[in-house]
Amino acid sequence: MRDLTVELEDRPGALADVGEALGRTGVSVEGGGAWTVDGRGIGHFLVEDAAKARHALEEAGVRVLADREVLVQRLDQTIPGQLGLITRRMADAGANIEVLYSDHDKQLILVVDKPEIGRLVSDAWKADRR
Repeated sequence: MRDLTVELEDRPGALADVGEALGRTGVSVEGGGAWTVDGRGIGHFLVEDAAKARHALEEAGVRVLADREVLVQRLDQTIPGQLGLITRRMADAGANIEVLYSDHDKQLILVVDKPEIGRLVSDAWKADRR
């Protein structure tokens, strides 16, 4: 899985253009989010085939800003504070979380500035929960 960052126009239908472009190509969106701030729209989309998705989006005139590795975690929703614990671990290890959202399978998706450090923290988190 990869996170694609796209620039969205702040207008009705901009998000529909993204969904339709991906749908025409057979790319399923597994998670993500989109918002506007000060008139600029940004979307993050979790996809299995980033190259295919990127091509579809660019063909539709959507600007892809980044294609990035993701870290996938399943938090134990019965224990409050899981988000704080894992994000503190990332911070203490020196990884800055730049993107955070949930996928359609209720997993936490993280994009960090230092993927190699993030993977170590993520792997340790998973090992601690076995």
